[in-house]
Amino acid sequence: MPPSEPTTSELVPDPAPTEGPPPVVLPVARPVERDFEHVYEDEFDFDDTPRKPRRMALYVRLMLAGMALGFTAVLLTALCLDPYEKADDGAYVVAEDGSRVAKTQETHRQLGLPRCSSMEWYGKPCPACGMTTSFALLTEGDVVNSLKANWVGTLLCATLIVLTPWLLACAIRGRLVWVRNGELFSTIILSSLLLLMTGRWAWIMFVN
Repeated sequence: MPPSEPTTSELVPDPAPTEGPPPVVLPVARPVERDFEHVYEDEFDFDDTPRKPRRMALYVRLMLAGMALGFTAVLLTALCLDPYEKADDGAYVVAEDGSRVAKTQETHRQLGLPRCSSMEWYGKPCPACGMTTSFALLTEGDVVNSLKANWVGTLLCATLIVLTPWLLACAIRGRLVWVRNGELFSTIILSSLLLLMTGRWAWIMFVN
């Protein structure tokens, strides 16, 4: 009996199961907190262990210390100024309740500075009018009259009083204290004060 012819399935072996290339997982750079901003690492690192914040560079610490010293000088200068009205004989002008009458502006002239040009030319105060007086009154503890002179100046002076020890602490420790993003923090403070100062001036010029 002749051998049977092989079938097609017997002649052609079943193809081996093909496996595709393994999936490629691309590493993704993750943001890392540095001194003042969020930056991305050059080297990929998948370690999720919390890292201790890097210490500031020496020049950054010196800059913060210099700012603290500058703010201290401003506050000491304001403390040395006399923000109360005086009569021609040098005696303080006293109100009916016995308190000294506070100035509302031009305390800066005690530093040898000229009168406000806006007041001379237009008879209207500039955005910074009363700022020095409000500083001097707040350092005297006269909060009410400081707000009357320039309430934005009162806020600015209080901000400097708070920021001065904070800047010193950051400079000594070498990292930001209680703040995660220094650039955002400073931007919010500066923009808020500028907006308030401009808004107060616009109210005086066009509404009041």
